[in-house]
Parts: sequence; C-alpha cells; structure tokens
Amino acid sequence: MSEHIHNHNHSNTEHSHNDDKPHIHSHRALIGFDKHGIPTIVAKADHSDETAGDPNAFIRDYMNAVAEYKKTFPSKQNVIDQTPDPAVKEMLLRAEQLGIDTAFDRFDKQKPQCNFGLAGICCKICNMGPCRITAKSPHGVCGADADLVVARNLLRAAAAGVAQHGMHAREIILSLKWAAEGKLDIPIMGEQKIRSTAEAFGIPVKHRTTKKIAIDLADALLADMSRTESDEYKTIKACAPPERQKVWKELDILPISAYHEVFEAYHKTGCAIDGDWKSIMQQFLRCGLAFTFSGVVGANIATDSLFGVGDRVTSKVNIGALQKGYVNIAVHGHLPTLVSQIVKTGQEEKFIELAKSKGAKGIRFYGICCSGLAAMYRYGGVIPLSNAVSAELVLGTGALDLWVADVQDVFPSIMEVAKCFKTTVVTTSDSARLPGAERYEYDHHHSNISETKALAEKIIMRAIESFEQRKGIPVYIPPYEVEAEVGFSVEYVHKRFGSMKPLADALKSGKILGIVNMVGCNNPKVLYEKAIVDVADVLLKNNVLILSNGCASFPLMKLGYCNTSSLDKTGESLREFLTPDLPPVWHVGECIDNTRSSGIFAGIANELGKKLYELPFAFSSPEWGNEKGIDAALGFRLMGINSYHCVEAQIYGSQNVIEFLKDGTRELLGSVMHVDTDPVSLGNKIVEDMKAKRKSLGWG
Repeated sequence: MSEHIHNHNHSNTEHSHNDDKPHIHSHRALIGFDKHGIPTIVAKADHSDETAGDPNAFIRDYMNAVAEYKKTFPSKQNVIDQTPDPAVKEMLLRAEQLGIDTAFDRFDKQKPQCNFGLAGICCKICNMGPCRITAKSPHGVCGADADLVVARNLLRAAAAGVAQHGMHAREIILSLKWAAEGKLDIPIMGEQKIRSTAEAFGIPVKHRTTKKIAIDLADALLADMSRTESDEYKTIKACAPPERQKVWKELDILPISAYHEVFEAYHKTGCAIDGDWKSIMQQFLRCGLAFTFSGVVGANIATDSLFGVGDRVTSKVNIGALQKGYVNIAVHGHLPTLVSQIVKTGQEEKFIELAKSKGAKGIRFYGICCSGLAAMYRYGGVIPLSNAVSAELVLGTGALDLWVADVQDVFPSIMEVAKCFKTTVVTTSDSARLPGAERYEYDHHHSNISETKALAEKIIMRAIESFEQRKGIPVYIPPYEVEAEVGFSVEYVHKRFGSMKPLADALKSGKILGIVNMVGCNNPKVLYEKAIVDVADVLLKNNVLILSNGCASFPLMKLGYCNTSSLDKTGESLREFLTPDLPPVWHVGECIDNTRSSGIFAGIANELGKKLYELPFAFSSPEWGNEKGIDAALGFRLMGINSYHCVEAQIYGSQNVIEFLKDGTRELLGSVMHVDTDPVSLGNKIVEDMKAKRKSLGWG
C-alpha cells in the first residue's frame, strides 16, 4: 500500500504509477478542533499552500486541542451524580465510606494526564529516549517526527490487541483440537457448526467422524494463527466477502498469519527500522485483519464448535441478583474451557450437598466481563453482574466467596478489595497471575490439560472452604436486578424468522432505519456507562436496531434494554417490527461474538444483493479503552462499515495519522472513523449517516 500512496506536500512528492490499484491521497490536511477538542479535518490543503506544509504549526496547535479534550473528562463525583445505574452509584458511595479505591478514584488521581501521551507523541521505544515531539524539538534523537512516532505507537497498540485476542483464540482452538483427540475430557457440543464451517473451509466432511473433522478445522485455524511462509489465509478465504478480499489483496494487506503480523509490527516499529509512517499504517491494517479473522472469527468458530452456539435465554442481571447464604462464585475474564467445567462441576449434586452440609443454601455462579457472557446462554444459572471497570464494586458487596480470574480485563486492583472481604481469588492461567492470588492454573506448556476436571473440582472445593471461612463478613447488596434476553445469533435469526429475508425486508422498507453493533470496553474518560446508554437512546428513538456484546452490553442489560419492557424507547416502526417478543437490543454474547453481528450484517447484505459498505450499518464502541478496542473498530472499518466513538485515540500529534485513521480510508475502504465526546451528538451522527446511506440506495 505504501507505494500506492500519493503524498502531496513539498517534502515528499512520490507518486504511484500503478493507477489501477487503490491508493490514499495523503494531502496535508487542514486540521481543526471541534467544541470538544477532538481533531477533525476541516479542509484539504492544496499542495502549493506553504502553511499547510508546516508541521510545526500543527504541533503548536495540538496543545490547545488536548487541553480542551481533557476538560471533557468526568470526575468520580460526576459519575456518582450521573451514572444511569443506581447500583453503581450506591456501591461507589459504599466504597468511599469503606476507604476502598476504585478505578474512578485512581483516574482522578492521574489528572492531569500527560499531554504528550494523549497526543501519542511520546516515544520510549529505545534507550536514547524517552523523546517527545514539540515545536522546539520536532524530531526524536533518531530523527523520528510526529507522524512516525504516532504511527508506531498506534501500530504497537494494535499488535498488542492481536496478541491478546489471538491468545484467547489459540487457547480455545487448541481446546477444540484436544477435545477431539481425547487429551481434553470434555464433550464436543457444536457438531453442526463444525460440519458447516468445515465445508466452507474446503475440509472433507462426508463419511468422516465429527472429531476427525474438528481436528482438521482446528489445524486450519491454527495455521492462520502461526504460519511463517506466505500462503492462503483460510479463514479470510472462507469467511470474508469476495469483494473485500479483492480490496485487501490490491492494498497488499492480506496477513501471512497472526503471529507473523505481530512479529512484523514490533520489528517495523523498532528503533531505526521502518521510518515511513505510511508503511507503518499499512502494517496497522494487516494487524486489523489478523485480529478480525484469527482473534475474533477463529475464536468464535472454535467456541461455538466446542461448546455449542447456545440459544436465546432469559437471565437475571445486575448486582441485586447476588444472594446471601450461597457459596457465591464469580468467573471473570475471557477463556471458557476451564470456566465451563467449573460451572458444570458446581452444579453437580454431590458438591451442592457438600455446600449445604457447611451451612450454605447451595452454589451460585456470577459472570464478570466476557467469561460470564460466554457462559450465561450456554449453561443455566450464570448471572452477569458487571463489566471489568466496575468489578471492584461487585467485590465490595462482600457477597462473593471465590473469584475465578482467568485472562484479560482483570484489573490487578481487585486483589485489594478481595482482601478487605476475605474473598478468595484464584488464577487459572500461567499468562495472567495476580500477586496474592491462589493458583489453580494450566501450566505454560499445557501439560496438565488432561487435569481440567480435577482443577475444576479443586476450585469448587476451595469455594466451599472460603464460604466457611468468611462467615460473619458483612454483606451489602443494592436491590437492583432485571431480566435480560441474551443469546441472539445468526442461527437464532434463522430459527425465529426462517431466513434473513424478514430482517432484510424490514431494513429496506424503513421499519428498521439501520443496524448498529454497539460494543467495546468502558473508559473513565467519559461518564461511565452513560455514554453507551445515551447513544442507544438516540438510536432506538430513530428506529435503529442495536446488536450488542462484550462490556458495553452490561449497561444495556442492567437497565432493561435487552427486555421487551423497553420497547417504549423505540420509534414506532421499529417497535412494530419487534412486537411482541423481541427486545430493542439483541445481545449476541461476549466480545468475540462480534462475529455474530457481522454474520447478521452479511446475511442481510446477501439477501439484498448489496455490499456491506452500501448498507445503513454501523459499528460503535462509545467508551472503548483497551488495546483490543482499536482493532475491533478497525475490523469493521476494513469491512467498509463506519465506526463511531466518544473516546479519542492517542493521535493528536500527527495530522497525517489523524487524516488516515479518520477520513483517509473513505475511498480506500469505504469507511471512516467519527469521534464525538458528546454521546447524544454521536448518536445523531450515526442516524444522519444511515439516512445518507439509505438515500444513496434510493430507499428514502
């Protein structure tokens, strides 16, 4: 791609001579800042404009923009005053009374956050630094300018996201393979998923056992994860729209493997390696594809193949669903293999009776973050309570006897709160340890994978012991709980409607204005969970159907949006389509279940004979916070679907990267990135863009 980029400023006039391939026109943009301090492109400068080619002018401007942006950051008191979930408010006040620090306290203590960090122009890659880019010193010691520093930092964040979701994918793909080989003693529940997916991959299925097919499928997914020589990326070939594959090939961003692209990302961004910001951003796009098709699609295929797709079910939600007197176990993180066996073991009669013999009423399971979301629609009785940011508040109830911390989105701060209430914390992976936690882990080599059931039994026994040891610990449970409908999927849509046609017809006719996939983590830079709810309110009022998964889905579940009782929040035509039994927000699952949302998008597009980027679809992660968040948005952008956010990426310091990331991919990929710290304004922008898409289609 870098050789296809036209850069029309005076210092670099290289041109592509291959005009039949897509390319980016990377003019020196005139960057302005909106009322929230968010950088935005206000005009494209002609290459003869001398002032537009002055990088120092932009460097001087960004300080003011960062200062304005920081003014939008809420305080803990703002959260207490305005959080939409009364349980969060009560637990924040209780934590304050008990002297317990939360993420919101620590965010306040970090203020004012570093301007250079927020702008992405602090470089600490080598030991000659750290360097910061300013008008006085526009280059680091090695000569890197703002464009290169910002691009390298962004790519490293994206590569970390690939590694994180990729680790999740690797573990579950190996679990599928080992279950088929007999090394892991758990049943394979998704036979139909295995067979249908194998056919798409070109794997023979006739006259073969499910286990043999599963091994071949797992091997294909693992090859995409780790090959070192360039070859066909089978998951992309099988699962991506042909039109998109053609675009990606022409841009030369098809990945070799997830491992390779992470390896290459850290290589290219090292000191004195790749000095071209455009080349760095090309690798950024490759990482986006590796994240999407190995870290998300591959993980989803393996999860549904091993544990089954699950079905639409009703679940209790929120802290009020906690009950005193039980052996209360929370599962927190992302990996389902051991969690599935812990839940299954804890539901066995012999352990329930053992718990009762110690004075408990029974054993109950609760979900934090994605471990709970993956389990809740597959195993009865797993109650989702909170996303990662408010995990400390759940612990602060004093109601939990044991906390299972597997991997990812488990803040180390939970240990301090757990100690206050004598809650036992156990870790289950060599990759993710917590100081002071007890270890019931798969080792680094997975040499004890055959001991999965034994590990699960030990963890249940430890929970019962903890219940005994914690008798007399004060418990406070805010009285807020609701029911949520969860477990929507492509398979459920076909089951409910017979095909995608009724959903596609409703979209075309205007009963549904558009469909948005609302996901992502949470971030104290915006009002906790309120940004998500405010965007949702605007969308529903304008007849936009919402799909949701991951941490962003928690406020939507907790506040009733995943229940038919919230149909009164929708516009008339959407309500007519959903009545009587469908909620206005369809909860599709954990964060890797973005695949379910994209599968629904693709099914509708196929039914209508349209390309994804032509349709009124959107991706929104209003409160995104971790490294995986930039990849998740990029995955949909690569499909041609716009992304919308209330939190800015750390790119203020580079006008070229701002242009590339936000608007420069409009012609390249058919999508843009829009940021607005005002969630109502963001929601209105999504609606406005959906109406424009409908007009282009002649749908009115």
